[in-house]
Amino acid sequence: MEQKLELWQRFCDRYMSDNLGIPLFSVNNNGIVEIKEYGQNQRLILKRSEEMEILLISEVEKVLNDFYEETKTYDGLIYMMYKFNNDLVTPLYIGKSEKYGKSNNLSANIKGIGQDKKDRSKFCRWGDNYAYHFGDLSAVVCFGHPEKEIRRKYQKWADNLFEFYPTNEPKLKEDIYFWIHAWQPQNIGIFPEFGDTLVTALEYQLISVAATIFSDSLLNEEGVNRRKQYIWFILFHLYSSLLSQQMIHRL
Repeated sequence: MEQKLELWQRFCDRYMSDNLGIPLFSVNNNGIVEIKEYGQNQRLILKRSEEMEILLISEVEKVLNDFYEETKTYDGLIYMMYKFNNDLVTPLYIGKSEKYGKSNNLSANIKGIGQDKKDRSKFCRWGDNYAYHFGDLSAVVCFGHPEKEIRRKYQKWADNLFEFYPTNEPKLKEDIYFWIHAWQPQNIGIFPEFGDTLVTALEYQLISVAATIFSDSLLNEEGVNRRKQYIWFILFHLYSSLLSQQMIHRL
């Protein structure tokens, strides 16, 4: 456990230190998350903070420019919703958005994002539409959403983040933050011994470590039984590292 915590802290120091403490939600002076009307039906949804949007756009633009200029510098983005516990970055949700979508085209999750663009429907998985994080979380937390759009996954999110729901004055239990980073495939992931790490392997590595250290707070549901499959994880990490190196050499 201590060894994994050290690996976690080293990763956070290396990649998160420049953008720590970016609030995920727009919160007013009364500690209430602001809401806005969205879509043709003007449904109520939670608002992201301006700082979060600025950070996300700046990191996504690195990947977009890389795609259009064909410089092959980035392979996607890694992101995290987190809180602090005695100054320790405590992850709540870890995810990724890859540069390429179907048929090696630009991923729809990041297409069209920019400082001069107003579309926030997908927004690198943090968009306002249903099937995206803010849209689905809002369906649980805010009044007026169809029952068919209320998903168990986001009820779990709401239980952990908000004092009560549904409500039009949602109040967080504690401050919640956001981090995102344009990832280069030659970067070293959380396991230095594995060398160059693709973003797909990095996401898995971070979740596997976080599921062991922060099992009480992590909201990721995919592959939750990682601690029971530790040997399998190590084999997977070794495989993903070797695969990363082979793909990089082919570029």
